[in-house]
Amino acid sequence: MDLPRAGGGAVMTYVMEPPKTYDPPVAEAVLPLRRSREIQGDIIAGAKKDHVQLLLLKFESDRLARIWLRRLRPRIATTRQVAAFNAEFSRARKQSGGDDPKALNAVWRVVSFTYPGLKLLAGRDPFPSVPPGSTQEAYKQGPAARAAMLGDTGQCAPEHWLFGNGTGQPVHAVLTVAADRPQDLRVALTEEREEAVRHKVVIVFEQDGATLEGSRRGKEHFGFKDGISEPAIKGFDPPDPDRPEHKKGSPGTRIIPAGEIVVGYERDDGKRSDLPDWARNGSFQVVRRLAQDVPGWWAQVAARLSDLKRQEAVPPEATTEWLAARLVGRWRSGTPVSKCPHADSPSDAEAWSDNDISYRGDPEGEITPLFSHLRKTSPRDGLLLHSGDKETVPEKGVLDGRRIMRRGIPYGQPFDPAGSAGNGPDAPRGLVFVCYQADLVRQFEFIQKDWIEDPDFPRRSAVPGRDPLVSTATDVSFKGCSVRFEQFVRTEGAVYAFSPSLSTIELLADGKLDGGGAPDGDRILEAPFTLRPGDGPVGTAKARLVMRRDGDLAVLDEGDQVRWAAGVADSGGVRAVFREDGDIVVLTAADRPVWKSRTTGNPHAKLLVLTDGNVVIRAADGTVVWQTNTAH
Repeated sequence: MDLPRAGGGAVMTYVMEPPKTYDPPVAEAVLPLRRSREIQGDIIAGAKKDHVQLLLLKFESDRLARIWLRRLRPRIATTRQVAAFNAEFSRARKQSGGDDPKALNAVWRVVSFTYPGLKLLAGRDPFPSVPPGSTQEAYKQGPAARAAMLGDTGQCAPEHWLFGNGTGQPVHAVLTVAADRPQDLRVALTEEREEAVRHKVVIVFEQDGATLEGSRRGKEHFGFKDGISEPAIKGFDPPDPDRPEHKKGSPGTRIIPAGEIVVGYERDDGKRSDLPDWARNGSFQVVRRLAQDVPGWWAQVAARLSDLKRQEAVPPEATTEWLAARLVGRWRSGTPVSKCPHADSPSDAEAWSDNDISYRGDPEGEITPLFSHLRKTSPRDGLLLHSGDKETVPEKGVLDGRRIMRRGIPYGQPFDPAGSAGNGPDAPRGLVFVCYQADLVRQFEFIQKDWIEDPDFPRRSAVPGRDPLVSTATDVSFKGCSVRFEQFVRTEGAVYAFSPSLSTIELLADGKLDGGGAPDGDRILEAPFTLRPGDGPVGTAKARLVMRRDGDLAVLDEGDQVRWAAGVADSGGVRAVFREDGDIVVLTAADRPVWKSRTTGNPHAKLLVLTDGNVVIRAADGTVVWQTNTAH
């Protein structure tokens, strides 16, 4: 299963400076998202922790819920914090020869809100305009209302869910707490439970998660390496000098536009987000509890192997490991079947993380079956596009707009027939599936509905079948033979939530979130902040800051008339950056500045788009050090 180890949010228990492995000014210019104080820390940085608890919450009082949120706000992890910690952790691990550094520990918290929760906090409908088929519609309806479309039927139907089914107590928020050490998690959870009681926040459900131990570390309960195939993010992950479309040090890991995961940034299709301005720097979160019947699944693999051997569709020496690897697309170690079709290579230190996978030479799935989990969820260049009577392989990156950022983690004790009752076949175990994306419909739901659950995807002469690892029961076609796979992964709960920016959390805590395009109040932007052509304008009703396609930075009024401009149109400008030293700079693709606000030397300054139409830079002491003089 292609689902990673995940985390939550909070403040570090280990205090440190940003890692010294890169020059901060260079990182700010080339990788500005690494220093974001707006994006919550789990979304693109990844709050990867061994111990996780998800608290599903219900608000009894909107007034007390806002107070609770205001008190929670300082404990929420930012991308800057998590990225700095992760970089330092990786550096320390390399220095120790691969062992986890014992002195580096952190506790992270992140928070997200369902549509009812966001509406309660805002005091109004946060999405008054809901286009049919949009992510707003999916978010408002929630996964229970869309269950049949997603394959959650029969034993996976919402009436059997433990949470999120609409019949029990509603879920208003998801608070994720993640820690390196279990004792730190216990302390943090005690604090959060006390805060909840104090502010009449009801804990509807608690979902635990933990990295499996020993030889199972980094794997899910079926025994396969997890968290391998996540995309890299432009502006956060360094590109490979030789293959700039890939992440440095991670062959085959494509760098996708940040707007595919975080709202308000450049997207793969070049289109602007139609979401309100307050949604910028946020991300839609999917949470699903997926129960795994481990002994049942492996028994089924063995039975289907016997069927295939009788039909002479597999080599006589094929084992259950051989067939299981083809259902997943990788061996237990993570080694791709496409590169090692005959046996696993656990001794290869790099094979487990290999994403440089091509199916171009295997269009019919002779090596990696078309129904394998890896091909179903990320078909790569094995997906043939039909144009008239021609078939063409998609260009690199054509599927970037379907990527999601997975942050899953196992729950329950591993299956061990010789262990205690908690290790038995009927004990609860599975995967807490968590993912982030900018569009629920175009990303998560499309993958689930149009790839995983569609038996005719990808279309070939023989129907491949559904994904036999995680889908509903299916017949699959394997080398001309058809075999039946029953369902051994069950959905036991699901919610759709939205993880807002830190500024939007402040607006929610103050009850100032407007349902339209801008909040009731000044728009406050903290460095580092980047604005590119194609990004939605940022601002209030009277003033909107925008990077125009001609490369000029401008302020537009409510009639889209230019009230102020930097005056650098057609100069090659490709982005405007509000830096942590207090300066706004318009940069070319070669990072050459073509315009500056000349306000450097003001650390912790804020860029404000005011309700009166003016745009200002305000120093830490409140002094206005630059303005557009566009108040009206």
